[in-house]
Amino acid sequence: MTVRTSARRPRVLIIGPSLRYLGGQAVQAQRLCDGLRTTDGVEIEYLAVDPMLPRPFHLLQRVPILRTLATSVAYVADLLLMAPRFDVLHVFSASYLSFLIAPTPALLIGRLFGKRVLLNYHSGEADDHLTQWGWHARPLLRLADLIVVPTDYLVEVFRRHALEASAIANHIDLSSMIRRERGVMVPRFFSNRNFESHYNVSAILTAFAHVQQKHPEAELVIAGNGSLRSALEAQSVSLGLANVTFTGPVAPAAMPALYAAADVYVNASLIDNMPLSLLEAYGSGLPVVTSDAGGIPWIAEHGRTALVVPAGDADALANAMLDCVRHSDAAQVRARCALDFVAQRFTWSAVRDRWLRAYGAEPVATSTAT
Repeated sequence: MTVRTSARRPRVLIIGPSLRYLGGQAVQAQRLCDGLRTTDGVEIEYLAVDPMLPRPFHLLQRVPILRTLATSVAYVADLLLMAPRFDVLHVFSASYLSFLIAPTPALLIGRLFGKRVLLNYHSGEADDHLTQWGWHARPLLRLADLIVVPTDYLVEVFRRHALEASAIANHIDLSSMIRRERGVMVPRFFSNRNFESHYNVSAILTAFAHVQQKHPEAELVIAGNGSLRSALEAQSVSLGLANVTFTGPVAPAAMPALYAAADVYVNASLIDNMPLSLLEAYGSGLPVVTSDAGGIPWIAEHGRTALVVPAGDADALANAMLDCVRHSDAAQVRARCALDFVAQRFTWSAVRDRWLRAYGAEPVATSTAT
């Protein structure tokens, strides 16, 4: 006989960025919603912190300062209207100014209406944020009933700042990834971190220049966008690099094909937490070379799932990239280990019950008695 028990389903309002601006938080929020919609444990709705204004006000969103003001007013108004209907506010959070613009109103409004507030903090810049802005950030963070972070690395960062956090890992949809056998490794490299200083895409170009001295046919595809795009394109020209492609922004649905087309994934970030791109590279069966920034060692073990080099060391990065090409068998073994690792720990089934418990929902229990 099968016995099923279930508790009242809490209503959860998930608050995060829209997919209009591609980024890890937006992708992870969408994946969380997709996963939750497959379970009977909760009812959910999504509120974008950057709503598109009605047509008469579109022009306001073309002017930087007016865009921030108008969008913030619209977001807070939506939040005031929607919050009373929900039991839990699940708020995605970054750091610095964005922390004030998006999570802070949700924390305050959640308290106003007596709602349970779960703050989901994702930024690898947490330590600096809490050091430089801690005088106001810490009191606001303490308004949350629960702080959830993706890694034990951030749990420790929060602990150092006298804040308690729990780790629930990011997850990926393995079924959306494209895996292929890579017999003989070809020097085709791929990076998809945004063009900001802490992602250090400049070091990848420097390292690739060394690689191309050994392998003139080597290729590098760089997907993304950001404030340093022009500078990075100019650096590529000044280094005399060939076969470098800047794709610009890429929608999440198109990313699996880029992973599949490459033979080595490269990340050189200086500040990081738990990059989804590494998990996606693992899920694609793609050998990975990465820096050891922030929480990356929590998901990348040198010699087993990736080649891990010191952050900021472009020479070490180049040597690791060359090693993947020279020793393709070892690279393939690491890729298989990484795929097993992500399949065991970073899928929806691996994190589902932890999210349900965080919302105060009872996972549906099924047992068989004879």
